[in-house]
Amino acid sequence: MKTQYVAALSLVAGVALGAGAIQALHAQAKPPAFTVSEIDVTDNDGFQKEFSPKAQKALADNGAKAVARGGKTVALYGAPPKGRIVINHFDSLDQAVAAFNSQAYKDAKAIGDKYASFRVFAVEGLAQ
Repeated sequence: MKTQYVAALSLVAGVALGAGAIQALHAQAKPPAFTVSEIDVTDNDGFQKEFSPKAQKALADNGAKAVARGGKTVALYGAPPKGRIVINHFDSLDQAVAAFNSQAYKDAKAIGDKYASFRVFAVEGLAQ
């Protein structure tokens, strides 16, 4: 009878260790992602007051962490960007796409379209 308990306990421990290993592998499987936005602002006042706060909140609520937001830009090769550059970090490409497809961001973008034109793309980063 004691042997059966030891065997059952070993089986449960093996399953728990296997599940933990699988979780660790899945956590490493998805590299981070970055979104890069080139924004050509036509009405800075409306852009700053009506669009920016709503867009920043919508993206932050969906996991975005701002890396760069409209700072000084220097062209090293090729033509410089026409507008301001915004870079956001996400845990995965799926999360980045979901954030920009969220209803809150779509609502903010409808407002932003009155004040600027946007070029936005997402890129997978390197797994660390």
